[in-house]
Amino acid sequence: MRKDIDANNQITHAENNAVLHQKKKKQPGYFQEMEAYIQALGNNKTYRPNVAAIILSSEYPESCKVFLAERLDMTSVWQFPQGGVDSGEELKDALFRELKEEIGTDELDIIAEYRGFVHYDFPKNLIHSMRPYDGQIQKYYLLKLRKHAKINLATGDKPEFSSYKFVDYDMVLDSVVGFKKDVYSKVLEYFKQEGYV
Repeated sequence: MRKDIDANNQITHAENNAVLHQKKKKQPGYFQEMEAYIQALGNNKTYRPNVAAIILSSEYPESCKVFLAERLDMTSVWQFPQGGVDSGEELKDALFRELKEEIGTDELDIIAEYRGFVHYDFPKNLIHSMRPYDGQIQKYYLLKLRKHAKINLATGDKPEFSSYKFVDYDMVLDSVVGFKKDVYSKVLEYFKQEGYV
């Protein structure tokens, strides 16, 4: 009998790891970068690959207003649009797919992207509904809404947001949910230091 198959002809842990390793080889280049980032954390947690968008209004650069959306399932919880990356999907493809799904338009232009990745852990009151993940690892993009773009939050079968607003860049942290503030602060400061806002 093969060592990697048990008496019930089931694939064992060793063979399963070999299959997962083969799948990883087929992933885009960023996948290895994300894995290296997670390993460096050294906390044995599982993070969902994710993209996030900091959207500036069409008046940028004359005015620097940032798009925030209020979650439909949580009262007074404001955030940037974000979403999971499908297996084998390129990050920018995931970004524009998520924008179309969440805010009803992909009529935006990328201004810049964050230099690496960031992460956050789900709070205890949410983690049970987010299993098997403990948090999210994210790639952030800074984008500008095109002048003719139409935002429509009532998209798809399960809309994520109930309303939206544009706020001054320096006022974003006053509106967003607490467990994301550290990540938001880090990314917003990066784009500011790089001279984009």
